[in-house]
Parts: sequence; C-alpha cells; structure tokens
Amino acid sequence: MAIEVGAKLEGKVTGITHFGAFVDLSGGVTGLVHISEIADNYVKDVKDHLKLEDVVTVKVINVDKDGKIGLSIKQAVDRPEGTVAAAPQRGGDRGPGGFNRDRGPGGGFNRGPGGGGRPFKPQSGKPSYGKPSFEDKMSRFLKDSEERISSLKKNTEGKRGGRGAKRV
Repeated sequence: MAIEVGAKLEGKVTGITHFGAFVDLSGGVTGLVHISEIADNYVKDVKDHLKLEDVVTVKVINVDKDGKIGLSIKQAVDRPEGTVAAAPQRGGDRGPGGFNRDRGPGGGFNRGPGGGGRPFKPQSGKPSYGKPSFEDKMSRFLKDSEERISSLKKNTEGKRGGRGAKRV
C-alpha cells in the first residue's frame, strides 16, 4: 500500500520518545508523530497524551525520499469549517524557554505594551528620513550597552562590599 500525503489512516502507537511517538500504520510501515503534532495545546510530555498500544487516527503530512513518514494527530481531527484550532496553551507563568512571560525574554526590564523599549532617536545631527543608518544604530547600541554595564557594576559592587574592600 502506498502512503500518500494528506491520507488519514489508523495506526497503533509502538514507541514513545521525548520528541514524539512512533505509529505502526499497516504492513510494517512506521511513521513519527512529532510532539508538536500530537495536540492543539502545549504538550510537555508525550506520555500525558499517548500510551503504548493506543490506536490513533493520523494524517500523513510528509514522506521523505529516504522513507521517513511524518504524521499528525491534531491535523487528523475533523473540524467544522470556520473553526480554528485552539491557541497553544503554556503551563503556568513560564513559557517554553523557561522565561517568565509577564516579563518577557529580557528578564526584569519593563518593555511596556509595544515590547520594544525606548523609541529610537538618531544620535547624529543630520535629519533622519525613514530608516536610521547603520552608524546611528551602532552608536545607540553602544550607548545602551555602556549604560547597562555601568548599572550592573554599581549593583555588583554594592553586594561585594564596594570599591576594593577586602573579604574576610
């Protein structure tokens, strides 16, 4: 039996890994359901959703030249037209990278609703029409970097006893 992209098939889960599950289709043909294709919501552990020997309906999403078959459980679910899959949900306050989503990837910096920090102001005396030049971007970056480094130095000096104080 030839496996075609877009076909919906029944299969049995034969193996579970941290990155997905292997599904035996028919005639000894096995495909992989990647962890991102198991459910519409965030899947932290495959074992929370699937067990060995489970019978699942899968959709073939790709077939590589070397015979690897990519499968999807979430795409195999028939949804009425006009409905959209649920937005990915993340557990707790922490996102996939372990950062606090309320603060964003920059840590404790308050970036505001736009998420971009301070607005860009060109440093040179010439007027800016549209996009800032590379030199303007670099000078802004250097200034911001120096401010952050001096702030960090002030904070760490206070915690160490400051200005070369000897440790006892």
